Amino acid sequence: MKRGILFYTLMTGMTGMAAWGQDAPEKWSLNDCIDYALEKNIQLQQNRISLQESSIDVKTAKANLFPSLSFSTGHNLTNRPYQEQSNTVSGTEIISSDRKTTYNGSYGLNAQWTVWNGNKRLNSLKQSKLNEQIASLNVTEYENLLKEQITQIFIQILYADESVKINQSTLEVSKANRDRAKELLAEGSISKADLAQLEAQVSNDQYLVVTAESQLKDYKLQLKQLLEIDGEQQIELVLPELDESQVLQPLPKQSDVYETALATRPEIQSSKLNIDYNRLGISVAKAGWYPTISLSASTGSMTNNASTQGWASQMKYGWNNVIGVNLSLPIFNNRQTKSAVEKARLQYNSSQLDFTNKQKELYKNIESLWLDAYNAQQQYEAAQTNTTSYETSFEMVNEQFSLGMKNTVELLTEKNNLANARQQMIQAKYMAILNRTLLNFYAGYEIKL
Repeated sequence: MKRGILFYTLMTGMTGMAAWGQDAPEKWSLNDCIDYALEKNIQLQQNRISLQESSIDVKTAKANLFPSLSFSTGHNLTNRPYQEQSNTVSGTEIISSDRKTTYNGSYGLNAQWTVWNGNKRLNSLKQSKLNEQIASLNVTEYENLLKEQITQIFIQILYADESVKINQSTLEVSKANRDRAKELLAEGSISKADLAQLEAQVSNDQYLVVTAESQLKDYKLQLKQLLEIDGEQQIELVLPELDESQVLQPLPKQSDVYETALATRPEIQSSKLNIDYNRLGISVAKAGWYPTISLSASTGSMTNNASTQGWASQMKYGWNNVIGVNLSLPIFNNRQTKSAVEKARLQYNSSQLDFTNKQKELYKNIESLWLDAYNAQQQYEAAQTNTTSYETSFEMVNEQFSLGMKNTVELLTEKNNLANARQQMIQAKYMAILNRTLLNFYAGYEIKL
């Protein structure tokens, strides 16, 4: 993905805002911003909740391996207003009664255990465990995304801050040239048109300062949005001064970064586990073709108020115990199992393609980061040379202008050349730092400036 300092537009789906807590730092470094976001980000918290939910699913899948046990009781009141005599079976007793209203109760303890169902339960448990691992990797993946986004916008702030300083310095030079031009006009060395040009340059440089300051404010607002801090709240950033040595640091080998990223990046590991998950899905679907063997057992008794025996005697002598083996063999289920297997195989094939695509995306991102970092380093060195040359040239022309030996056009040309060279240099500087920092992050190193 192409990352540009000037033209990068931060894309984020986060809309929630949160007020500062007591744990917010007074001054924010890059690491402070990252740590705060990892703790407070709403989407990340939701991902962690999803991880907890998947852990509960694992416990549920484990519990399905064990028998189920339930207690049941029923109580019925029967009224036969026109019946003179009735015979009722209650447990082992046949009760004859002329009662028009009778009451009976039943009490039972039931157990059910699926012994075998085509290993569907075991494979479902394995799927739940894989899903838990995938959920954990999703948390890590979003953490990495936050780190990268915050790093990008933080370095953009560094660029914008230095751009403001350069434009302010350029403005001061323009003001000095204008003031000197007024003196030269009084001496008759230049015309009013020359002075007007220099005054127009001051106005233009003032505009550039305002534009740079506005861009800096916008980047800071984007950072607060990433941190989910109220836009009205003010934050004081700790902006490090980065020198040439940090710009021209040797880049790691592209192949080494890729090999490390393949083994450590959560999006790759998650995609790989998803293949295993869908492979088990095929086995779960195939279980619909196999019989289900289960054991059942129950024990219970019943009572009736029409009986001549007491409640305790009825419970004792009416007690019965049942144990059984159940076999369920699917014969025809309207193609449901076949369709489920076909869909599971398609999902498995799709997950394989997704894994391949993730690998290609990873290589593309690393390649782009490496090339952008390398090109930015080359551009920085070239811009350094240009800046040095233009500084020397401008100093000479500016001195000669002060003596009335150079005209306004020559002065403005050299001044603008110098300003453009400085902007190109800092743009290349922070492009190199940004892409090298992200490249090292893909290589398994922590983000730091």
